[in-house]
Amino acid sequence: MHQPVNVPATRPAPRIDLGRIIDQVETPCYICDLSALRRNLEILADVQERAGCKILLALKGFAMWSVFPVVRQYLSGVATSSVAEARLGREEFCGNTRDWEVHAYAPAYSTADIDEMVEIADHIVFNSVSQWQLHRERVRKAGRTIECGLRLNPRHSEVAVALYDPCAPRSRLGVPPEALPAPGAAELEGIDGLHFHTLCELNSDALERTVAAIESRFGAHLGGVKWVNFGGGHHITRPDYDVERLVRIVKEFKDRHGVEVYLEPGEAIALYTGVLVASVLDVSHNDVDIAILDTSATAHMPDVLEMPYRAEIYGAGHPGEHPYTYRLGGLTCLAGDVIGDYSFPQRLSVGDKLVFGDMAHYTMVKNTTFNGVRLPSIATYEPDSNQLQVVRRFGYEDYRNRLS
Repeated sequence: MHQPVNVPATRPAPRIDLGRIIDQVETPCYICDLSALRRNLEILADVQERAGCKILLALKGFAMWSVFPVVRQYLSGVATSSVAEARLGREEFCGNTRDWEVHAYAPAYSTADIDEMVEIADHIVFNSVSQWQLHRERVRKAGRTIECGLRLNPRHSEVAVALYDPCAPRSRLGVPPEALPAPGAAELEGIDGLHFHTLCELNSDALERTVAAIESRFGAHLGGVKWVNFGGGHHITRPDYDVERLVRIVKEFKDRHGVEVYLEPGEAIALYTGVLVASVLDVSHNDVDIAILDTSATAHMPDVLEMPYRAEIYGAGHPGEHPYTYRLGGLTCLAGDVIGDYSFPQRLSVGDKLVFGDMAHYTMVKNTTFNGVRLPSIATYEPDSNQLQVVRRFGYEDYRNRLS
C-alpha cells in the first residue's frame, strides 16, 4: 500500500541510472534495484539483532521470488495469507531446509486449506476461537510441530484510510477483547502465541500506542504464550522512521512478558526499491492533452485507484509545474483507468519512456490481466555492474491459463 495523495513522500525513490540502460528496457517492465533492496534489508537485519526479534517478509506486499535468495540472507522467514503464498515461501524462500520459518494467517481456513497448510507452515494463526476449535485436531494430527496462535483485535485504530484499517468498527479481523475466553480456558488449550495487526505505513509511535492498548485489553493472556506477532504496517525503512523507538518497544515488551516477538512488514522490505517503465503509445487532445501508455493504473498499479495515491514519475511534476501538462491514461477500456495529470519539460511523443517510482510493493502481487492486457515484465538491476536482467516475461498463455 502507498501513502494517500495528501501525504508527502519522505524520500525520493532510488534513482536507477536509466540513462545507461533505458534502451534495453522492454516496456512495460517492473525493475527491482538490488542495491536498494539490500539497503532496506540491512536496516531490518540491524533491528532484528538489536531488538532480539524476528522479522518476516510478508508476501502479500512483495513476493518477487527471484530475489528471495537475497532476502533470506537477512530475514527469518515469510508471513503468508493463503496456501499458495505459504507454498511459495516454503519452496522458494526456505528450500529444502527448516532454517527459515513459514507463518500463516487468514481470516478463515477451509478444511482443505488446513490439510495442506499443516504440511507447509511452522506457525498458523487463526482469526477466531471458533476457527481454532474447528481445526485444532487436524493440526494436532499433523505429525510435526506446528505452533498456533490467535489474532487479536484491540479495537484501537491508527490507520486513517478505512479500507486499510484492521480495527475499524465491525472489522472481521481478529478476536475483540470481549470474545476472548479467560486465560486457561479449555477453548485456548494449544494456543502458543498471539498476533495483532493494526498499522499501515506508520511510524513506531503508532506501534507504541497499539502495544499499550494490547496490554490494557489482553494483558492477562500475555504471560501464558511463547510469542507475540506485532503484524505488519511498520514503515521501518522510511528515512523518518524512529528505529530506536521500535527497538526499545520490542525489547521492553519482551522483558515484561517473557515472549519472543515477530514483525512481518512487506512494504518496508521493498520500499523505494523498484520502478515501472512504460512507453507512450499515443498523444491526443480532448480539452486537455492526453497520453496513452502501454501500462495501466487498474491492471498494473491498482493502488493508484484504490488507496488512492499519486505515483511519482521521474522528471515530471504537478500540472503547470513544467510547460507541458498531460493526462496519462492506461491501456484498458475502463473509463477511469487514468494514472493522473503530470507536467513535463518537453512535449511527449510516441515512443517516449516514462519511469514510475516506488513500484515494487503492492504492484506485482496485485496486478491483473483485465482486458487481456499483457502484464509487465519483471527485471532486476545491479548498479555495480550495470546489469539489467529480465527474469520473467508474460504473454497470451498467462492470460489464457487463468481462465477456462
